[in-house]
Amino acid sequence: MLTEFKLSLHTWTIHTTPLETCLEAAAYGGFDAIEIRRSDIVQCYEKGMSKDDVIGMIRDSGVTVSVLGTEYGWWFTPPDETRRLFEVLRETCEIACAVGCDMIMSAPGQVTGTIEDAVEATKVAGDIVGEHDLSLALEFNSQHPLVNKTTVLREIVERADRTNCGMLLDAYHLHRSQGMETGLKDVTADELFAFQYSDVPPVPEPGVRRPVDRLVPGEGVIDWTFLLWRLSEIGYDSYLSYEAPNPALWERCPKEVCAEGVRVTRELVEKASLEMQKN
Repeated sequence: MLTEFKLSLHTWTIHTTPLETCLEAAAYGGFDAIEIRRSDIVQCYEKGMSKDDVIGMIRDSGVTVSVLGTEYGWWFTPPDETRRLFEVLRETCEIACAVGCDMIMSAPGQVTGTIEDAVEATKVAGDIVGEHDLSLALEFNSQHPLVNKTTVLREIVERADRTNCGMLLDAYHLHRSQGMETGLKDVTADELFAFQYSDVPPVPEPGVRRPVDRLVPGEGVIDWTFLLWRLSEIGYDSYLSYEAPNPALWERCPKEVCAEGVRVTRELVEKASLEMQKN
């Protein structure tokens, strides 16, 4: 039986949209929750809103926050910058607690270093997040020079040895790194904390660390039946976060983008379920 996955909107999918409108669009489109980036919070601050204002806006929307992102880069930055990023992480945890979100996420960012750097930083980050009784989901990026596949990410998480730290995997990056089947091989429910998804074009944009060529599911080359079956087999039953940054989507009505995302995802889940029943 295929898992009846819960769906979350990642705000990068409607990148040019203010957070208040993102919350409205997520609810309109039928998403079960929203994944909010640190940059969304910063943009609110730049408009003159306080932390309490942002918390109040999210609470008043009634939209569940599945994951809250913190600022990237702390795996590999120099000491002064790392201290600043960990202060940001602490504030992110405070906001998460205030809005009822139990998951923080982070990715490598635009800098690089060694596995040892990432392990030691993850120990500290895991402890900060743990002080707030939250979990920390860590992501690899297929275009990062070091943290670019599941095995590398798993090594960082395992060596950091923090039970509240796990992996965030992304369909786009899985496909572009080692491939979906290899990337999900031996992945367990205990270590898979979060999952993001979009489709991949036949010829992805090369040499871009933060690619914005991601497609609506079903419009690219990903085998969605295999992916959804594999996640169900793993026992993953948390949110699928729709992260499909693409300028073509940013030009459209955000509510329509959200409604489309939910509709096509539900159709793919239903199709995968029917195919599983045949087999």
